[in-house]
Amino acid sequence: MYRIALILIIFLILPDIYIYLVHIVRRTKKTGWRLAYWVPTLLIVAGYAACMGMSGENMLAHHAQTIGWLAVITLLFAAPKIIFMLCSLSGIVLHTLSRYIPSALFTGIGLVLALASFGNILYGSIVGIKRFEIKEVEYHSKQLPKGFDGYRIVQISDIHIGSWQGDDTSIQKMVNLVNAQKADLIVFTGDLVNQRSHELDEFQHILSQLHAPDGVYSILGNHDYGTYYHWKTPQEEKENLANLIAQEKNMGWTLLNNEHVILHHRGDSIALIGVENDGEPPFSQYADLPRAMKDTEGMFQILLSHNPTHWKRQVLPESDIELMLAGHTHAMQMELFGRSLASLKYPEWSGMYYQGERALYVNVGIGYVGLPFRFGAWPEITVLTLHE
Repeated sequence: MYRIALILIIFLILPDIYIYLVHIVRRTKKTGWRLAYWVPTLLIVAGYAACMGMSGENMLAHHAQTIGWLAVITLLFAAPKIIFMLCSLSGIVLHTLSRYIPSALFTGIGLVLALASFGNILYGSIVGIKRFEIKEVEYHSKQLPKGFDGYRIVQISDIHIGSWQGDDTSIQKMVNLVNAQKADLIVFTGDLVNQRSHELDEFQHILSQLHAPDGVYSILGNHDYGTYYHWKTPQEEKENLANLIAQEKNMGWTLLNNEHVILHHRGDSIALIGVENDGEPPFSQYADLPRAMKDTEGMFQILLSHNPTHWKRQVLPESDIELMLAGHTHAMQMELFGRSLASLKYPEWSGMYYQGERALYVNVGIGYVGLPFRFGAWPEITVLTLHE
């Protein structure tokens, strides 16, 4: 967390130095106005320093919302300033090369783009994080038993409940939207908490309201193991995970830890398989796919696996699983014109991907980690309908 804070501060200060020297100093000689320009930056840096001093290594766990909003405020100032700086600097360079190119034009463009960036971040932080989107998706397979034609599955993922502290209204809205879909089955594909199981305490009564005729099934994501928290002892870490598992059971959810269940519908059956987190390094790799699949050979199989990279690494080459449901990517919480920076790291980062009739669906999640911001990659509730 220290590194992230340092990077944010650097990105905040560098454009400040440029704008101060190139624009502020030239446009005002009053010391008071010049000093006033630095006040927002100094307040933000002081905020980070205070949080680090209070919480040390577990700063994000104990002050997740404070750190998140500090990061948003940092971006609100830093991103527009960086954009303005790049435009202004480009204008100066081009004007130096050719006197026919006015540097003021690029300054104006920079101001417009900076304001647009400011509005984007503000909207994504206030509205975007709560703009729940229901995505209707269909999956067709000749292998699907006839009894499951038209079967509806709601998938939710990456709630990161620690980021919603004090906002039970939004979680209640999400639960109501999920139940309103009248699905046959609800599945959750990991990352229920940020770091500690106790983040869930005030939300258990709400999440326990999720209901479907064939039940609510879940798996663990990388955050659920508590490995990002600095525990005093290994035993504390084990107890944290055990408590999370108990809480999910108390909510009426069935956790599939390298195991499966058989679902029956209209005289036919399919296998719902769930594995523990299996991510690319350095993410945890606890999945035992052969164990989870045992005795489901020859059946239509749906796999719940948190990390989408598991699909190509093991699921496709080592199994006949027809459909895998994943989360994890968040689409990096921002998507513009169908594009996201998440694609630089994850070939499969949002939506449905096919290899023949076999498919992977990646849900971009409900919640957020660290930065309370979503734009384009709105909190997703997926309604997946199976067809022959």
